[in-house]
Amino acid sequence: MSNRLEKLCAEKGMRMTEQRRVIARVLSTADDHPDAEELYARALALDPNMSLATVYRTVRLFEDAGVISRHDFGDGRARFEELPDTHHDHLIDVKTGEVIEFVDEEIETLQKKIAQKLGYRLVDHRLELYGIKDKS
Repeated sequence: MSNRLEKLCAEKGMRMTEQRRVIARVLSTADDHPDAEELYARALALDPNMSLATVYRTVRLFEDAGVISRHDFGDGRARFEELPDTHHDHLIDVKTGEVIEFVDEEIETLQKKIAQKLGYRLVDHRLELYGIKDKS
């Protein structure tokens, strides 16, 4: 079973062992932002010989190759996601830890305007909003 992340790794000339393929598959199918422990649990279900050390080494390798992103959402855990096809930002529920991905063109335009006003051309950015869900 091939996946987008595995293809990106191959394009970058990375040697893909079976365990790296499993970790790539887990990341490609994740609909959340798992940390290394969560990745390990999911990978272990697919490969009983998987080790936590292998997961840590592999996410570092994938991160260094620029095929995944590391996020710190303020909960003390590094979380990972496959680099998306399109840019998105994150809203983090500080009570539940839920991470919601969103795109807002007004925010994107405003960020570019602010950079221009300060004499810069925006080349990259990351926006993380932290909130508590209203009861209303």
